[in-house]
Amino acid sequence: MKKIVLTLFLVALSIATMTAKDFSVAYVDLQYVLKNLPQYESANDQLSLISKRWQKEIDAAAQEARVMVANYQTEQIFLSPEMKKKREEEILAKENEVLELKRKYFGADGELYKKREALLKPIQDEVYAAIQEIANEKRYDVVKDRTADPALIYMSNKLDISDKVLEKLGAK
Repeated sequence: MKKIVLTLFLVALSIATMTAKDFSVAYVDLQYVLKNLPQYESANDQLSLISKRWQKEIDAAAQEARVMVANYQTEQIFLSPEMKKKREEEILAKENEVLELKRKYFGADGELYKKREALLKPIQDEVYAAIQEIANEKRYDVVKDRTADPALIYMSNKLDISDKVLEKLGAK
């Protein structure tokens, strides 16, 4: 951890000591660029629909589990010990099914993650390629994401290449 902090400090120090003539910087607002790409919005809409469908499936299974619990609680006094055990196992199985569905669809390596990767990564790659092309054409040494830089207090509009990126992608 100390090595990382030291490395970051040295990089920041070296950048701070350079003059503006030593390198050129441009900024891009990735949120703005992506929001203005129809294919990105379409992909997000698809992801939203898929997510809602999966959430309905999970909600339905969870409702079934709640009904099973409610029925068990009202019928419990009439059940034999074997029937109680069987019902409890069924309820537990249904609750585990709900948890498994959540993990399957929305977990770290779940279907939503995979779908998002499949739909959005090609678009993001295209955006990054356009940024790199513009940076090479204009000879920018550094292109930073304007929205991801918390230290950015002011930026001249002439340094913002967001619209150029959209033009390069044919979106404006």
